[in-house]
Amino acid sequence: QLTLVESGGGLVQSGGSLRLSCVTTTFSLDVYSITWFRQAPGKEREGVSFISYHDGSVTKHADSVKGRFTISRDNAKNAVYLQMNNLKAEDTGVYVCGADLFGDGSKWLTEREYDYWGQGTQVTVSS
Repeated sequence: QLTLVESGGGLVQSGGSLRLSCVTTTFSLDVYSITWFRQAPGKEREGVSFISYHDGSVTKHADSVKGRFTISRDNAKNAVYLQMNNLKAEDTGVYVCGADLFGDGSKWLTEREYDYWGQGTQVTVSS
């Protein structure tokens, strides 16, 4: 059982930055592709950013965050990070990481592709 723990959320003003972390302490994260999803109040959960397993050579981002968000991984620390810059009010939501064993990213927006999920961390951007 892979346990994912997110952290780094908080309240920030529009234009500010946050760095989210998705960490596991149970098994190696190396073989899992990771996607950050978010869910705003009253809206469906949406994929934000994806990073491929092992070397993280493939990344994908939703159009709404391209140029502002960066996803990276440190397998030695069993961690994936989401650096969020120039935050906007519409970035507000609960951010959750999902793990897909050997996921190639072709269906990175499909939630049923993910084997494990974290509990989420709240991000609130004030305008």
